[in-house]
Amino acid sequence: MLRTPYSDKLPPSHHNIGEVPIRRPNRAPPAAAKDGPRTNDEIRNAQIQLIDQEGTNHGTVETILAIRMAGEAGMDLVEISPNVSPPVCKIMDYGKFKYSAQKKAAEARKRQKTVEIKEIKLRPMIDDHDYTVKMKAMQRFFEEGDKVKITLRYRGREMAHQEIGTKLLDKVKADVAEFAKVEQDAKFEGRQVVMVLAPR
Repeated sequence: MLRTPYSDKLPPSHHNIGEVPIRRPNRAPPAAAKDGPRTNDEIRNAQIQLIDQEGTNHGTVETILAIRMAGEAGMDLVEISPNVSPPVCKIMDYGKFKYSAQKKAAEARKRQKTVEIKEIKLRPMIDDHDYTVKMKAMQRFFEEGDKVKITLRYRGREMAHQEIGTKLLDKVKADVAEFAKVEQDAKFEGRQVVMVLAPR
């Protein structure tokens, strides 16, 4: 390397110009955890307790033999109870089993859904178009499992014609009767009437 009067003053990194920096080897990413039960060759035990596709218990069987039986039936060997010794495995269509399990999980999540209360505001003299839009929104809320709080607000001289508002609320009840029920009947809160409907 050509030395200059300044080369001793340069930091060490500048002495290695043109040299390839040393790279540390990349660490292998951690193995992804398998989602769901082990199947076929993933089952490491030498022996398993076998239940066939008809539900018959064959007792303890060599794992290799069980995998062969599943293959001959055009199905998979699926570990259903891994924490017993030997583990319990069943011959089944794993694709169908997985789909069914996902469907059940989705239904369970639906049942766990927290019920929200959505608010729909109405006026006694609402026009037909606005009414239709509000009813469509209400129906969607009921389909999603939510409750609906209907707030009917009177302004100024509308208070003298409360029968118009009462008729409107009766119409709403009749129009949603198929998919909703009254949870809290109409009651006055100041200048507005509040009614709560819940999905059937």
